[in-house]
Amino acid sequence: MSWVKFFVAFLISIMIPLRVVSLDSSSENVLNDVMISGHEYQTRWAVLIAGSAYYLNYRHQADVCHAYQILKKGGLKDENIIVFMYDDIAFNPNNPRPGVIINKPYGPNVYPGVPKDYTGKHVTSENLYAVILGNKSAVTGGSGKVLDSGPNDHIFIYYADHGAPGMLGMPGELDVVYANDLVHVLKKKHENKAYRKMVIYIEACESGSIFDGLLPKNINIYATTASNPRESSYATYCPDDDFSSPLSEYDTCLGDLYSISWLEHCDKANLREETLQHQYKVVRRRTINSNFGEGSSHVMEYGNMHQRNDVIECYMGSNPINDNFTYDINHVVPPSPRSQYTTTTLSSTTHHPLINAHHDQRDTIIHHFSHKLRKAPSGSREKRELQKQLDEEINGRKVTDYRIYEIGKLLFGSQKNSSLILNHVRSPGQPLVDDWDCLKLHVKTYEKHCGRLTIYGRKYTRAFANMCNAGISTDQFVAALIPTCSTKI
Repeated sequence: MSWVKFFVAFLISIMIPLRVVSLDSSSENVLNDVMISGHEYQTRWAVLIAGSAYYLNYRHQADVCHAYQILKKGGLKDENIIVFMYDDIAFNPNNPRPGVIINKPYGPNVYPGVPKDYTGKHVTSENLYAVILGNKSAVTGGSGKVLDSGPNDHIFIYYADHGAPGMLGMPGELDVVYANDLVHVLKKKHENKAYRKMVIYIEACESGSIFDGLLPKNINIYATTASNPRESSYATYCPDDDFSSPLSEYDTCLGDLYSISWLEHCDKANLREETLQHQYKVVRRRTINSNFGEGSSHVMEYGNMHQRNDVIECYMGSNPINDNFTYDINHVVPPSPRSQYTTTTLSSTTHHPLINAHHDQRDTIIHHFSHKLRKAPSGSREKRELQKQLDEEINGRKVTDYRIYEIGKLLFGSQKNSSLILNHVRSPGQPLVDDWDCLKLHVKTYEKHCGRLTIYGRKYTRAFANMCNAGISTDQFVAALIPTCSTKI
């Protein structure tokens, strides 16, 4: 054997064992670095955001905690997972199981081990932007963890909360994430060469409006949303009138339909082989075919469609327990009789109206108060207080509806003409508004003269956007606001 052949054989004898060790380490989930498509080792990062507070929004933190457990089992390290959540649910006085958060009936506790990176008043849009950009100096409070990612790294971002046309909620009363600001941050992250690929999942009403016409296809980001730009997303695993149901101890929904669809799929799927595109189809099918005439939305996808062929493991890791899993996307589980529901037989894919009733995200507050009201003792002080809260919520909605359409009539004339303009939905591929500064100013001006926009009231950001698109100036807007909002209803 020549010395050249001997040297080549020697190199091969060294490299093969090293490659085997690397693969074995990955399969045991002891490494967060992965070899993808022949590129050098990369780190997987994740940012998980629950944008709400209060027990009645239990499901958003439950979704995020569940997502953390999937990533952890998939091999991501805590140092690479950044969690935003108000953290007022687990030990809330209303929680029937103190210290426990579940994401489905009879489900496991998803709260243990979740990093408390940004909680309470530190769950803000500014902190979120700083974390994504890896800007430690711009972070206020919290653990200080940021996406300190490099050009070869993969990033997964998941957000769950209430949304509205062009915005995502945050716990602070006046704090929101505007679509153009978020996309600007993502573009800047790309310009900084601070990632190789990114995947974003968003659970919120009108969440398609966050990316439609805004997210470029050439910055290596693939995103899916719970709904298209003009429809609500839905809460699920909600209690209903039958107090003997599996959710009788809860007064709030445990999850969101889009979220539990991808989360429960990840719980059992082999993410080493599962592609983003296949999961998108699974989630879209389950979300829209929810066995209810209402209570479903259209899951959407945006950005770089080539990334759909990536296996999910590249972003979320994979639990080796699921290596032998296979899934038939065409199989739809039919509704099951209530008699099948026991603590040992309940399946995450089984449907039953008592535990899978879906509610428009904005209506869950009414459902929460209504359910508690039905359970409260007749004639009790608790029942009177709950009735008062429910009445205030319903009346507040009526006032907002009236004001928006009165403002519209003052600006555009007849009720018919006003309704056409305020409710107009732009064609797919067009952003919600051309002038985002105008939209932000209109929202701020409305809240100055008419009071804070509630979760329900924020659905009218489309109306404000359409006013901007129609050329309504701030002075014109104020002239319509003052007489409308100064009148007591």
